[in-house]
Amino acid sequence: MTPHPPAPAPLSAQPPVSQPLCPPTPPEAPLAMPQQAFDRPAPRDSGPGRRWPGLRVWLARLIAFGGALAIACIGAWQMSLVFGETMTPLQVVLLGLFTLTFGWVGFSFTSVLAGLIASRPLTPDGPTTARIAVVMPVYHENPAETSGLLAALAQELATAGLTDRAEIFVLSDSRRPESWLAETAAITRLRALSPVPVWYRRRESNAGRKAGNVAEFVRRWGGRYDQMVVLDADSIIGGQTIAAMSARMQADPELGLIQTMPMLVGGQTIFARLIQFAGRIYGAAVARGVSAWSGDDGNYWGHNAMIRMQAFAACCGLPDLPGRPPFGGTILSHDFVEAALMRRAGWKVRLDHDLRASFEGSPPTLLDMAVRERRWAQGNLQHARLLLARGLSPVSRVHFVIGILGFVMSPLWLAMILVGLALAVHVLLSRPEYFPQTYQLFPSWPVFDPTRMLWLFVAAMVFLLTPKLIAVIAAMFRPTLRDGAGGAWRIIRSALFEILLSTLIAPVQMLIQTRQIFDILRGRDSGWEAQVRAGAMPGWRVVLRHHAAHVGLGLGTLVVLGVFSPGQLIWLSPILAGLILSPLTSRWSASPVIGRWARRRGLLLTPEERNTPPIMASANQLAFQIGQRLPDFAALGADPQVLADHIAMLPPHTPRPAAERLPEISAGAKIAAATSRGQALSFLSTDEKAALLGQPALLQHWADLPA
Repeated sequence: MTPHPPAPAPLSAQPPVSQPLCPPTPPEAPLAMPQQAFDRPAPRDSGPGRRWPGLRVWLARLIAFGGALAIACIGAWQMSLVFGETMTPLQVVLLGLFTLTFGWVGFSFTSVLAGLIASRPLTPDGPTTARIAVVMPVYHENPAETSGLLAALAQELATAGLTDRAEIFVLSDSRRPESWLAETAAITRLRALSPVPVWYRRRESNAGRKAGNVAEFVRRWGGRYDQMVVLDADSIIGGQTIAAMSARMQADPELGLIQTMPMLVGGQTIFARLIQFAGRIYGAAVARGVSAWSGDDGNYWGHNAMIRMQAFAACCGLPDLPGRPPFGGTILSHDFVEAALMRRAGWKVRLDHDLRASFEGSPPTLLDMAVRERRWAQGNLQHARLLLARGLSPVSRVHFVIGILGFVMSPLWLAMILVGLALAVHVLLSRPEYFPQTYQLFPSWPVFDPTRMLWLFVAAMVFLLTPKLIAVIAAMFRPTLRDGAGGAWRIIRSALFEILLSTLIAPVQMLIQTRQIFDILRGRDSGWEAQVRAGAMPGWRVVLRHHAAHVGLGLGTLVVLGVFSPGQLIWLSPILAGLILSPLTSRWSASPVIGRWARRRGLLLTPEERNTPPIMASANQLAFQIGQRLPDFAALGADPQVLADHIAMLPPHTPRPAAERLPEISAGAKIAAATSRGQALSFLSTDEKAALLGQPALLQHWADLPA
């Protein structure tokens, strides 16, 4: 095992953070985090070693994977009977594509079935002494909203009795000077409100993106803590849930990571509320299934999870992948890889489906969702390079494959539809040869069994809809969920509405994801942009530009099928309707007005909408309080207290070579030549403004200028 550094003083012995001279960060407590190799197994001392799963987990895996394999084989057999004994090349291709997609649909069904035998983790009694860091990486986020979430969490940590062993750490990667200034002001106000210590660190270099941000924190301060709760900028976990996770982790010395199932909250648009409702009603069944067959070989989703600090440091130092992006460079979907590396060393990685009070926001519009999915698609395709990494558990590799297929299935679905259309056109435009041999006595009749094809379609629909039906029925027997969602009838209406709208959105997402996969395969990098948390309703020009190709494809297919094969329209009408109506769906589903109308009508209601969780209500109130008149550059120069508060949040000065101080040097020269603060700012570039904000002496020189 990796030796743990000497324990620092108890957290309760640290100076109260409300003191004016409190530094932005605590004393460093370094923790070694060696870079991992994918061509060698885990070092012997990096973890406890893997154990065989129990009988319940094996049974769940048999149900989930064995059932999906059986469904795929039966589907392939029945489809081959549709075509007859002799198949054309196009039919062979269609059979292969159908088998993959039918098995994928079947897996969504069998995974939920496996959840019926999921075990329920228990929280042990007794005192827990583990030191906890609540870590929130931020990158150009709304500082009032993130600080409001953390202020509400701080109050819950105190209520849960964690004041003396929990701290909050904000890890900033923001590059825009205005964002940095707003962050330091918001964190100053957060510190004044928080009953637990709050620390803030902004990196000068955001190498490694989010994974690099967290890794630097571990290497510099990881020895101060035993456990780490990782949050996204729009996510939060209740204090009692954190206390329960901490107790579970301390009771099991081999437990390395506990992932919660976040509930989506705060959605205002129809699109956001659609995802929110689906996650709330169907999410529990999905989580139970994944938990059942994963066992101790679970996955990590990058946030709303508790991690054993020692295990993370020993196993999760990620190297860059060789080559250029999109397949090389920084590992984007680092969370899957970190879970796999921890499991490789024997640490248990678990999805505890029973934990509540875990929340996150949802993308507000279809177009915003597409932006997020572009980065996720690239990250998941990168995992193809790690499938053969040494020492990974088979289930960790399965998580990689499922993540890849989650995006690759879109072009496979599209290919299956196109091959099916090509087959229909081929049949219509070619004359069948009934006597391919000269002395053939009986003709060879073309074989196509439409009845069997219909039953395969019905089976696919059953596999798709049965998990939702099971979840809806389960919701009827859970009074809190049933009553919170407006009653049984409103749940049924909302589920039907969700199915209808999801049917319209699905073909658009299929084409969007297909385009994303195509862009990645031809070498286009997704970049790293701040996520959109609160989008705006796109104008008609925007949606028409983004969806013009979708509408054109839908109309073109409609005309061709109407002329040559009207019968195919019955099967493809949902897809064609989704494509043709995509501008309307994209725009109207992004409307907060329609979202409020649906809420008043009882559509897509969730318990968290009708009865806002206390931590979320408190977060909204505190965000408003913290966000009042956050200072800009004008206030920074005019108000000595604002200037002093910002300087107090800067790290200690460390000498650097002149080559690394060029923005600072040029900023100093421009400020010296300026006659006012406003003129000086107009002279400065973005890098020079950042250098100004990072140097107390330069700030004071600038502030001494006339307004």
